[in-house]
Amino acid sequence: MAPILLPQIRCPKFLRKAGFRAAINIHHPGLPGAARIKTDTATNHMAKYKLEYIWLDGYEPVANLRGKTLVKEFDSFPSLEDVPNWGFDGSSTRQAEGHSSDCVLKPVGVYPDTTKENGAIVLCEVMHADGTPHSTNARATILDDEGTWFGFEQEYFLWKDGAPLGFPKDGFPAEGQGRYYCGVGYGHMGDIAREIVDTHLDLCLDAGLNHEGINAEVAKGQWEFQIFGKGSRKAADEMWVARYLLLRLCESYGVDVNWHCKPLGDTDWNGSGMHSNFSTEYMRTVGGKEYFEALMAAFDKYKNEHIAVYGPDNHMRLTGLHETQSIDKFNWGVANRGASIRVPNSFIPNGYKGYLEDRRPNSQGDPYKIASRILQTIQTVPTP
Repeated sequence: MAPILLPQIRCPKFLRKAGFRAAINIHHPGLPGAARIKTDTATNHMAKYKLEYIWLDGYEPVANLRGKTLVKEFDSFPSLEDVPNWGFDGSSTRQAEGHSSDCVLKPVGVYPDTTKENGAIVLCEVMHADGTPHSTNARATILDDEGTWFGFEQEYFLWKDGAPLGFPKDGFPAEGQGRYYCGVGYGHMGDIAREIVDTHLDLCLDAGLNHEGINAEVAKGQWEFQIFGKGSRKAADEMWVARYLLLRLCESYGVDVNWHCKPLGDTDWNGSGMHSNFSTEYMRTVGGKEYFEALMAAFDKYKNEHIAVYGPDNHMRLTGLHETQSIDKFNWGVANRGASIRVPNSFIPNGYKGYLEDRRPNSQGDPYKIASRILQTIQTVPTP
């Protein structure tokens, strides 16, 4: 009998570099996904954990993610209550002057990091030494309601050598956009993009994030992932952690992530958004035409306030072309991806109940500010 030949499976590059550390550790059943923790059961010693503290800096108009590692001993995976406050030099992140540069990192979430043995990601708010929120801390002051559900659709370009991944060295691909959307095959997708996005999906699930899916987008080198959360803080927290994981993963491939909403400029190529799906408990359970029309009137009334926090350079993207409405206009439409707010086909037949999609937020937008603004507008509309 001839031997059975198994296909050669390509290991993601970041795991090859890590020597399969994440793959050989002992599974810890109390953690999300495939999180793994190495413990010394023979001697019952506490394990040293690598805590990657991440936070948002003070750069404008778009904050950058920063990270630094603290090693601490714990007898099991640390909870939020276990991890201490830490600090950093705010003069190097545009969050303090050199003569008084200490800023405080206050943990607000802990997530397993399966790329490292005993690894964890610690999401933090930035605080002053007196315990008050820093002016760059958008999370501390936003409106939050666990009954309001958000689904963020994060679009982005994988970027290499000054152009989208897969673009020729000079100019544009011979074929314009269209067949790249949800595409399959080397000619359209290349040989590393899918490995990156699939590995990112796995890392997010391992971290316990409510990552709900991925797809290739309309332009070559453009992708999307979706994050869902109940409450603005939870949804936005997980979006920032997912962004961090993607940025760090791409380091191993020599690839950048371009979050700009229109990186190819005034061309016939789509920009990138962060379409924001939302619903309140009232919208899901009661709804009604009268309430919906009042809600849309409020979104029209406050359209400028929304645009102000929906990400920089949105005038380049919201032109009325490429599945957008003009930045100075507001409208809604059933299944209309050229509207400010898309109403799903099921919404009206279901008694004007369900979720809505605000298509105006862009890919560089801060999900804390976006979700909070949506909640602010919703709260101006009385429920019967």
